[in-house]
Amino acid sequence: MAEIVPEDASQFPIRASSTPSPWHPSTSTSTSDLEYVAEPFDSEKLPSTLVSGIRPFLRVANQIESESPRVAYICRFHAFEKAHLLDPHSSGRGVRQFKTALLQRLEKDDNITFMKRKEKSDARELKSFYDKKKLAYTPETASVLFEVLKAVLAGTGPEILASGENNKENSGLYGPYNILPLHPRGGQQVIMLFPEIKAAVSAVCNVRGLPLANSSHKTSTHADLLEWLESWFGFQKGNVANQREHIILLLANIQSRLNPKPTSMSKLDDRVVNELMGKLFKNYVTWCKFLGRKSNIWLPSVKQEVQQYKILYSSLYLLIWGEASNLRLMPECLCYIFHNMAYELYGVLSGAVSLNTGEKVLPAYGGECESFLKNVITPIYDVIYEEAQKNRNGVSDHSMWRNYDDLNEFFWSNDCFKIGWPMRLDNDFFCTSSSSEQEWLGKTNFVEIRSFWHLFRSFDRMWTFFVLALQVMIIMAWHNLEMPLQLIDPVIFEDVLSIFITNAVLRLIQVTLDIAFTWKAKNTMNFSQKLRFAVKLIVAAAWAVTLPVSYANSRKSSVCSTKYPNNNAGLFCLSQYMLVVAVYLTSNVIGMALFLVPAASNYIETSNWRICKVLSWWCQNQLYVGRGTQEGLMSLLKYTIFWVILLSSKFLFGYYFEVYFMDTQIWYSIFCTIFGGMYGIIHHIGEIRTMGMVRSRFHTLPSAFNDSLVPHSKPKEKKRTLRSFLENRIFKDSKVKGNDLTKFALVWNQIIDSFRSEDLISNREMELMTMPLSLDLSCGPARWPLFLLATKFSTAVNMAAAFVGKYEQLLRKIKKDDYMLCAIEECYNSVKSIFKILVIGDLEKSVVGDIFDKVETSIQNSSLLVDFKMKALPSLRDKFAQLVQLLFDNKQAQKDKVVILLQDIFEILIKDMMIDGHRVLDAISYSHIMKRIEDDLFGDHEWDLFASLVPNSVIRFPLPDSGSLKELVKRLYLLLTAKETAMDIPTNIEARRRISFLATSLFMNMPSAPKVRNMLSFSVMTPYFMEEVNFSEEDLHSSEDGTSILTYMQKIYPDEWKNFLERLGPKATSEEQRYWASFRGQTLSRTVRGMMYYRKALKLQAFLDRASDQEICKGHIAIERGHKKNSQQPLSAELDALADMKFTYVISCQKFAAQKSSGDPRAKDIIDLMIRYPSLRIAYIEEKEEIVGSSPRKVYSSVLIKAENNLDQEIYRIKLPGEPIIGEGKPENQNHAIIFTRGDALQTIDMNQDNYLEEAYKMRNVLEEFLRRHGEHAPTILGLREHIFTGSVSSLAGFMSYQETSFVTIGQRFLSNPLRVRFHYGHPDIFDRLFHLTRGGISKASKTINLSEDVFAGYNSTLRQGCITYNEYIQVGKGRDVGLNQISKFEAKVTNGNSEQALSRDIYRLGRRFDFFRMLSCYFTTVGFYFNNLISILGVYVFLYGQLYLILSGLEKELLTEARTQNMKSLETALASQSFLQLGLLTGLPMVMELGLEKGFRAALNDFILMQLQMASVFFTFSLGTKAHYFGRTILHGGAKYRPTGRKFVVFHANFTENYQLYSRSHFVKGFELVFLLVVYNLFRRSYESRVAYLIITYSSWFMALTWLFTPFLFNPSGFGWQKIVEDWEDWKRWMKNQGGIGVLPDKSWESWWDAEHAHLRHSGLSSRIFEVLLSLRFFIYQYGLVYHLDISQENKTFVVYMLSWLVIVAIVALVKAVDEGRRWLSAKYHLLFRFFKLLILLGVIACIIVLSSICRLSMMDLIICCFAFIPTGWGLLSIVQVLRPKIEEYGIWEPIKVIAHAYDYGMGSVLFAPIAALAWIPVISAIQTRVLFNQAFNRQLQIQPILAGKSKYR
Repeated sequence: MAEIVPEDASQFPIRASSTPSPWHPSTSTSTSDLEYVAEPFDSEKLPSTLVSGIRPFLRVANQIESESPRVAYICRFHAFEKAHLLDPHSSGRGVRQFKTALLQRLEKDDNITFMKRKEKSDARELKSFYDKKKLAYTPETASVLFEVLKAVLAGTGPEILASGENNKENSGLYGPYNILPLHPRGGQQVIMLFPEIKAAVSAVCNVRGLPLANSSHKTSTHADLLEWLESWFGFQKGNVANQREHIILLLANIQSRLNPKPTSMSKLDDRVVNELMGKLFKNYVTWCKFLGRKSNIWLPSVKQEVQQYKILYSSLYLLIWGEASNLRLMPECLCYIFHNMAYELYGVLSGAVSLNTGEKVLPAYGGECESFLKNVITPIYDVIYEEAQKNRNGVSDHSMWRNYDDLNEFFWSNDCFKIGWPMRLDNDFFCTSSSSEQEWLGKTNFVEIRSFWHLFRSFDRMWTFFVLALQVMIIMAWHNLEMPLQLIDPVIFEDVLSIFITNAVLRLIQVTLDIAFTWKAKNTMNFSQKLRFAVKLIVAAAWAVTLPVSYANSRKSSVCSTKYPNNNAGLFCLSQYMLVVAVYLTSNVIGMALFLVPAASNYIETSNWRICKVLSWWCQNQLYVGRGTQEGLMSLLKYTIFWVILLSSKFLFGYYFEVYFMDTQIWYSIFCTIFGGMYGIIHHIGEIRTMGMVRSRFHTLPSAFNDSLVPHSKPKEKKRTLRSFLENRIFKDSKVKGNDLTKFALVWNQIIDSFRSEDLISNREMELMTMPLSLDLSCGPARWPLFLLATKFSTAVNMAAAFVGKYEQLLRKIKKDDYMLCAIEECYNSVKSIFKILVIGDLEKSVVGDIFDKVETSIQNSSLLVDFKMKALPSLRDKFAQLVQLLFDNKQAQKDKVVILLQDIFEILIKDMMIDGHRVLDAISYSHIMKRIEDDLFGDHEWDLFASLVPNSVIRFPLPDSGSLKELVKRLYLLLTAKETAMDIPTNIEARRRISFLATSLFMNMPSAPKVRNMLSFSVMTPYFMEEVNFSEEDLHSSEDGTSILTYMQKIYPDEWKNFLERLGPKATSEEQRYWASFRGQTLSRTVRGMMYYRKALKLQAFLDRASDQEICKGHIAIERGHKKNSQQPLSAELDALADMKFTYVISCQKFAAQKSSGDPRAKDIIDLMIRYPSLRIAYIEEKEEIVGSSPRKVYSSVLIKAENNLDQEIYRIKLPGEPIIGEGKPENQNHAIIFTRGDALQTIDMNQDNYLEEAYKMRNVLEEFLRRHGEHAPTILGLREHIFTGSVSSLAGFMSYQETSFVTIGQRFLSNPLRVRFHYGHPDIFDRLFHLTRGGISKASKTINLSEDVFAGYNSTLRQGCITYNEYIQVGKGRDVGLNQISKFEAKVTNGNSEQALSRDIYRLGRRFDFFRMLSCYFTTVGFYFNNLISILGVYVFLYGQLYLILSGLEKELLTEARTQNMKSLETALASQSFLQLGLLTGLPMVMELGLEKGFRAALNDFILMQLQMASVFFTFSLGTKAHYFGRTILHGGAKYRPTGRKFVVFHANFTENYQLYSRSHFVKGFELVFLLVVYNLFRRSYESRVAYLIITYSSWFMALTWLFTPFLFNPSGFGWQKIVEDWEDWKRWMKNQGGIGVLPDKSWESWWDAEHAHLRHSGLSSRIFEVLLSLRFFIYQYGLVYHLDISQENKTFVVYMLSWLVIVAIVALVKAVDEGRRWLSAKYHLLFRFFKLLILLGVIACIIVLSSICRLSMMDLIICCFAFIPTGWGLLSIVQVLRPKIEEYGIWEPIKVIAHAYDYGMGSVLFAPIAALAWIPVISAIQTRVLFNQAFNRQLQIQPILAGKSKYR
């Protein structure tokens, strides 16, 4: 369809007159035309080239169409004109179609809207409507209308034009804003009235005395300092606007925290700017010092200008950082840019003259639009991008391209200044491939090479220590030493000193590795670095020669042993070798001394003194990072003592039982459990574990709350004594105070209300758990929640009724239970208060008063039991309960019942209980007689109380409609009738857990809470890609297995579903159901809801900070009643503004633009979240096309949006130099959005996390940790505790939950203190934002090497002198994977990342820079854990292959002696220790300890036993195989990648094909290999070894083999269901038969999967390929050993027999090749001939076997042994040819190889499938499996079977 465009549409602005547009189809109108119906035009799905230019106009048109159709038409026409100007040739994608659609809409609306115009012209119509919107203060709409008005006024007459000129001054009045409305009309908003904001704005707007830019169009004055910088340096307007708000908020927040306060809060204090500069420029100043350069931050001598200059420098850095895009990950590169631009800035400010040119210093790139982006950022970005492309998506070797670290570290040397300024693009730095003119620099300082030698190189001191210790123990064992003192013997001592020879050799190896591994970085090394390597090599080689020679000479002379054979003087004999050793050790004396004085070590490493530089040069490679990382003396002593104890235990135990490297990991696990548990006990972990304990200590919570969470005006500084330590850490307790209750009650009620809104509790539970707040009624001092007092009053009534004794004894018995006494007092006071209102008759009031007076007098006189008979007390209670129920209903029709009950109550009181009740009766009779006389009434009837003849004269009923009175009556009724005990309320497990943890945390040691205004500000950021935002309607009600998510959620959370229905009832819409289900999944909406609790908590805390108890109660009542008085509105606005100033939440939705343009429902859900939470901000990357010339070009921008008028509104747009996602996706996603965050701290939250309101209240306490000192360094990352909320889904989910919980609690607790090696393990850690902002961000993003991006932030922080702590008094929810396949993918990803860490420069520098014991901590808690897993697996293989060799060679049979048994002992012990790993000991010990702390040790033991019954050992052993496989393969061959696991609760069946694809190479092949080893071992040991001995030696190996083979099916829901088995088999056969090829996915064809599974070998390095071939040779040992045991060999042991066996292999390959060729040529056209051909081959094989049996004595056993011989050989050949595939793929032999590989996989699958199918025949097996997998669900009486079977469908 041709596009309909008016001729030169840009030349036809909208006419101001009444003349229609020149392209009107007709000027006449019909009746139908006047029937105008407002129909919005789609403003969201727009072409990417037009979206930012025209969307605002289309949106405003849709919004105002019902008010003014003509103005809406004008806005759309203006949008059309802009679209035509932006893309006049419609060359952008979708532009032509959009223009056509819009033009058609304009043609349709023109005449209709023209008739509805109210003014004479379009211009007047628009002007009138604009004025209306301006007065209504709708800034977004008004700003759009103003722009349209300007376009209209361009062609109008003088009168209207004059009006337009008056409006030009309004052009800057409106505009979207983020937090601060900095446009002129925003000055009256509450946040702009804060004095600290005013002060910051005033300082930023101070442009007095600044020179103007030379550009002619920029000669006008500037609004602020950032706009001035923009005019000189060419920053983007979006960047300037973003950083303007950023720096104002930073300054304002620092100003608000100043102590002492400044004299004037409206003027910015100098301390504020100094603090900000100190944080922003600490890294820059350190960088200048390191390179020997002077800082270019020059300040004037005039004091009045100093603050202005400081803000200018700070703003300049933030503007550079804000526009730097991917360069933000290169902090020293930013230092270089700032260094040069700061020099230019000072030149501009001072008018300085350049020494080189003699001209005034001016910015090199000028101040043109986007000049900084084009000329500074883009050239460097291009280098990053081109280098990243060389990575080829992780395929290329790391040494072939420069990653972010390489490029950044180029700026660690003075060579970076050769780039110059302006930058010389011909510098080698910008070269990405060598040419004749430029040379590729290559790697910088470090080369990531795939080799296990990295582990030795990074931790060489540890390996050296263990090797030397092993050598010493061998020498001791050789000499049969029993005591260490025997080592002093001269001969033995000299033998022991031989360890230094070993040390010298290891040192030589280490130096050689350093040179070899750094060779490719030689181009960037300076001379001193090369000299250091050379000297190190020479010295190491010299010692490696000198020490052995000296030792040999000393042994030959034997001076000591011959000179003093039997004399003690021999103890002091010095040989030549000892003297050489003494000289050798002198080099380590300085190191030992510095180890004991860490402060001196830090000084030497960071000092610029020449002597210090020389010492550092020799000890460590001089690098910018890693200097000054030593901890303080106390921290050093703590972790040194820990490791000394651990290593002593290891060596003492190892000397008698075992000696190998793996056992250190076990010892670490044991000691971590012990010390971590002790540390947890000291810090009150699990102090309140159950609701029973909460109940018993609830009375202490208000005071604990007040001490911890309520700010104090003057915090008391207590001396740190032993008594205060014990009080605070061990015996911490509190007593309730009257003034603590009000604030605690309000916060407690808000928490309970959040429980109700989350449907964790019911309405009744909410009533029982709420604490009353009231002003109208005077009650007792403490009114506790009713769940504490439930049944207490009834119990007290029954106790008193049955009591025999004195009143004092009864009172003493009641006082033993504080809550019982409180219940009695409250009940009495409530009844008294109600009766004062209810009873209004004079006589009745008098009687009631007399009775209350009598009761109180009796209590005072301790004569209550004397004056009253208590047996009738239960009856009185029942009557009162009935009365209170009627009072609560408060219905007029029930008045008679109330009167009767009142009479019954007083009859019981007067006649049955009161001893002197007759006096009351006499008083009533007397009053009756006097009344009759007075009224002259006569009759025989008796006078009754409450029986007045005058209506409503005796009781006030119904009661007044007072909310507080109604609450009192209701509470009294519940108090009298509630039957629930405190142990049952709440019934929801999650609610009970959260309350228990809150109570526990209040007694932990946390910093005092500041006021909200004085707290550190913070942001939360969540990276989001394509995960679920909310469950869609389709997902909610349908599933592949027939069970909807909603049904599943209802089964898993039945109580919460019931509470949900109770809360909403019939009003529960489908949208509410979506949110209910989504809040229980791992969705973004759940995360957002949790994080927005921070804002809710801050608002309440800000209210509490300024309110008295009376104001709190008033405010509470107003909120409860829903009354919004005018006086409350400013307060609410102020609380909102304060929360905005302190808290920001940004979600980085990387693909939001693409999702929105494609109509993805997730985009709509994201917008709904912004509407639901107005302070939520979304940052996304926009990829759009710009028309450059006549062709489109992709342009990328970072955009921040918010919700406005139920639509997304753009706030900031910052153009990027190119595609931002060029490394790892998640860190790049975070990096682009970090510029939109605010505050001093930044919390990183993943999108599968949750938060809780009660935890949000502690946030300001946590942030105060940044102001505490932890040893030598201030905290830079605060670690927080996580709670895994997915643990109850299945047994697997429970295993993961327990495992993860043990790591994030006891593990990280111990890593942080005392070991000081906690890093950043993902979310929800809190970063010192400014520290990391200037040091590379919160993660690293280089492709592949930074796969585990989060942990590198911790490494980077530590290497840059940061400190990482861990705080357990606050927790954040976390979801984990719940299905085995999900878990395995996650563990594979983590293991991939860990293996890449082993190759990284960060681990290398930590291993080298840490002291010895801290280095041990680092190793065993990072890469060492995974390497030890691999070593444990290798130990099994080495043992079994050794046994196989001994058996097949006949050696074991020859060595059947006692000595052989002793020799086997060490290997058996090694296997025993390995089985500890299989049984999950390493994860089990900390797990049991942590569960013991938090649940009690009996419960922990029960849980641990239950886990074992649920096959936890099977799971952990299987997990061990996953870690070992992926760690080893990734180090050798690479292939690390992100593996998406999904976030849903996957408890559905995984088919056999999926399991085989995932586990074939990682587990099944290795499991079959172990089975082959064990079976062959069993076949040939029977003749001389008992079965018991065999089982003792091999039980753990059998367990491992069977676990690896069958675990995926054991933990697969419905894995033994017969119907599923049949379906799996059909799917498996189909997958095996399908042809592969281009475009065929691996899950559709075996051939495609086979190619993909071995793809890593095609890109592997030469050394790795050789190593893989060598490993594959192990399979040939079967054939080599077994052929000599065949009967056909006739005991011939010559090599000829082995060579002849290869003929069988050749024959098999030839037969396969023949069948393959036959299939190719015959199967299609001559199918019968092909089948005959295969029959001939089969008969030939059978004939050969028969011939060999008859002639060569081939037996049946020989055939079995041949299978065990040739099957492994064939697999070994397949493994080798896969390595050699690039060399042989083109030859004809490749097709037979594929056929053989196919046969192997088909055979393995069939063997695996057979026992599963057999077990599926037994129905009980499936039931047992389901019970094991879902035991927790059965305990909760959930219906699991319908879910698994898919029977429950939505209807």
